[in-house]
Amino acid sequence: MLGIYKRFPGVIALDSVSLEVGRGEVVALCGENGAGKSTLMKILGGVYQPDEGSIQIEGRPVSIEDVTDAMGLGVAFIHQELNVLENLDVASNVFLGREPRTALGLVDNAKIHADTLPLLRRLGLEVSSRTRLDRLSLAQQQMVEIAKALSLNSRLIIMDEPTSSLTLQETDRLLSLVVELRNQGVSVVYISHRLGEVDRIADRVVVLRDGKNAGALERSAISHDRIVGLMVGREIKSFYQESHIPKVPGYFKVRNARSSRYPAATVSFDAARGEILGFAGLVGAGRSEIAKAIVGLDEQGGAEVSIGEERVAIHSARDAIASRIYLVPEDRRSEGLVTPMSVRENITLPSLGRFSSCFLIRRDRERRVAGEQIESLNIKTPGTEARVVNLSGGNQQKVVLAKWLSLDPRVMILDEPTRGIDVGAKAEIYRLMRVLADGGGVILMISSDMEEVLHVSDRIAVMHEGRISGVLERPDCTEENIMNLAVGKPISAAKPAC
Repeated sequence: MLGIYKRFPGVIALDSVSLEVGRGEVVALCGENGAGKSTLMKILGGVYQPDEGSIQIEGRPVSIEDVTDAMGLGVAFIHQELNVLENLDVASNVFLGREPRTALGLVDNAKIHADTLPLLRRLGLEVSSRTRLDRLSLAQQQMVEIAKALSLNSRLIIMDEPTSSLTLQETDRLLSLVVELRNQGVSVVYISHRLGEVDRIADRVVVLRDGKNAGALERSAISHDRIVGLMVGREIKSFYQESHIPKVPGYFKVRNARSSRYPAATVSFDAARGEILGFAGLVGAGRSEIAKAIVGLDEQGGAEVSIGEERVAIHSARDAIASRIYLVPEDRRSEGLVTPMSVRENITLPSLGRFSSCFLIRRDRERRVAGEQIESLNIKTPGTEARVVNLSGGNQQKVVLAKWLSLDPRVMILDEPTRGIDVGAKAEIYRLMRVLADGGGVILMISSDMEEVLHVSDRIAVMHEGRISGVLERPDCTEENIMNLAVGKPISAAKPAC
């Protein structure tokens, strides 16, 4: 890709960016949110058209007008935001739009399922090819997207944050698969904010900053600090903020919460005022479901909730919001945002009464609050009226956070808060979490990122099959202890949930 320019209303997304990928090479494409990584790859994948610049494959200029052109040239794209149809089964998603036909011209369902099974086995995905997507977890749906790319026998595979929803085991399998593909002569462009993964598999790192090439690192020069230095142009001294504020034990209490997924299991726990309580566990352990039960999004919830001495009755999300208990959901696009609406509208949506006068919305008040949150969270957007759909994934996540931070939370439940977010933005979010906790709030953080859970949490509750299998105090928070509890193995260091 040579001299690629791409402009959107009010912003230059790419400014003369170039990228070269060799046959059988893994190139990690790094940069902060909004740096232009996904935009560049969407041009290569046929989603966007460049305003200027050229693309060559094997030395031959090519024109990629749409996704079909890209696929025909051997380019497959695994998007950060899933592109699956939840009403179809696994095999139908894998071969969507290119279904094999029988002699009579009908879809050959038998062949579709037969061809899907070896792909699922290759990924270690233990589900039936006939399972509907809406019955799978987000991580399993991500693996289906990867299976789709593998089914194309592509020469170049673009992976945009492919492990953001995967467990440690699934991540290890995927990284091994990337190495396998490289050894078979397949080229991979790997976009990830998890720099440990980059260090593990990348032959070369290319860094973008503010829509321009910021530099590149050969294999021998790849290191965490060098990548971060190119990405942000400044030193990030520490991701993690320690707290020295005394905690108030038992401030937030949850008793007998249950979810539709595990109706026979109940969850009870206490969290201290000023505490960040991490929730760890394997995908499918029920962490997200319990979070939804607490805030009234699961009819089976029935949780008894109290804050301080106050008993809080939560029968719906409206009740939770009225009690200043907020959930930042795992899937920001489908559950946390209205993407066609503006940044201003998304930030003020849960509290329009604050911005109304004589039954009319005062947009000047909305703009003032939205502007404050944009500045506080360093949201990269042309302005308050920019449509959220045009922001990068990390900046969309910041908009979700801004929506609730503007409402002075007492309890914040953050489900995968830094999924798909760059290192600089992670540091900002960790700082905000610590500021909220030190200011007297309670933070419940659900995360599949082991490093994040270990370093950010004051204590860690580990879930297994819908129940809390143990709670680890700070000195006992180790990866080994967490993994043992996550698979249901009791350990002496773990304490009961409450």
